[in-house]
Amino acid sequence: MRPGGPRVQRDPHRPVGAVSRRPCLRCVPVLRPARRVPTTARAVAHAGVHLRGLRAHRRGDAGDGLALVRGPWSGGRVRILVAPQEFKGSLTAAEAAAAIARGLARAAAEAGTAVEVDLLPFADGGPGTASVVSNALGGRTVSVRATGPLGASVDAEYALIEGAPGEGPLAVIDSAAACGLVLIPGAQRDPLAASSAGVGTLILDAIARGARRIVLGVGGTATNDGGAGIAQTLGLRLFDAAGDVLPGGPIHLVRLSRIERGDALPAIELRIAVDVRNALLGPEGAVAIYGAQKGVRDWQAPAIEAALARWAERLHADLGLDVASMPGAGAGGGLACGLIAAVPGARIEPGAALVGGVVGLRARIEAADLVITGEGTLDAQTAYGKAVAHVAATAAEAGRPCLAVAGQIEARPPSIADAEAATPDRASREATRHDPTPTVEAAAGRLLRRWLAR
Repeated sequence: MRPGGPRVQRDPHRPVGAVSRRPCLRCVPVLRPARRVPTTARAVAHAGVHLRGLRAHRRGDAGDGLALVRGPWSGGRVRILVAPQEFKGSLTAAEAAAAIARGLARAAAEAGTAVEVDLLPFADGGPGTASVVSNALGGRTVSVRATGPLGASVDAEYALIEGAPGEGPLAVIDSAAACGLVLIPGAQRDPLAASSAGVGTLILDAIARGARRIVLGVGGTATNDGGAGIAQTLGLRLFDAAGDVLPGGPIHLVRLSRIERGDALPAIELRIAVDVRNALLGPEGAVAIYGAQKGVRDWQAPAIEAALARWAERLHADLGLDVASMPGAGAGGGLACGLIAAVPGARIEPGAALVGGVVGLRARIEAADLVITGEGTLDAQTAYGKAVAHVAATAAEAGRPCLAVAGQIEARPPSIADAEAATPDRASREATRHDPTPTVEAAAGRLLRRWLAR
């Protein structure tokens, strides 16, 4: 870190042709269309243009290119919108979109079908939300040293988007940047001790830089502390019956006896973008549904559930907050609960709908003939307000068919007409563990060929 504070960089992934506008998440930002590239899929496949994220770079390898098309579509071509979220642990949303588009270009060329592809990497409050929103609104990246989920320091980044003159910047933060599951190797995961405290550091840094509007995505965390760590960083004091301050980690919440507010934060608007709508407690709650992926063992689950129940009980008794009944309060291991406790007026919003409004998802879908989305695993959790479900539902509302590419397919929502797995079995997953891109490209090609042949 440079002397004098955190390092600030310009975002290297600002989309082609994007115009920086006043950041308003209540309306769809206006983006100037990038240079249109009218070409058939066969021409695309030999054009030598390679997309990395949302930028086009010249590349010498023939047959590994595609065209980025934005703005009005040309007539006589199949117009395809590619809008995947991240493939957790393997591909970012931008990488997944580019891989899918390459596969589509090759399949369309083989079929002699002309296509135009519009890339729209998507997010829903999980990892990558800050990048997607920043790309749409023209932000810059701020790097901050924060406490990681198990106490070690991490370099965490968030997006800062300048407002109109006289208006403070908008901050967009991924909780996973400071307490993400990807920050802890599987063998080291400790759900009884993992804390969200570092996310509070990012919020305080954004406030110090003048941000009074903050969007915070809560997905992809390694924590089940109900956001208590964040709340403590932001000024709430948690005491046990002896009057001692509780340490971090969810297991200590079972001893929580009293909550007190500390120094008040500046007035801010905090929008909590959740990627699921699960409650905090119960059979559909944070521990029951998502605990296992964070390393919670069967014998640990009742203890963490009891600790979160105690946290909810004291929030209601001491602060008058009924977090136990709030839809989405279980997202991110209950992160929203601590945020609502520490920041008056903070509200939970479906992350996919929030991001969709920002990037103009509905308009992009209406401009397409076919929509292809994707994620790492299509399963029962997909229907819980996640990006793929939102893209598919919006496509259905617009009367457009929606297909999906996924690493694995365990369940397919009714709004997705067809889906293709990139790595359907363990052998294929192991073979592509270090580079899943070719299998995603191949799956997209198979999916389009099947759709064209229907």
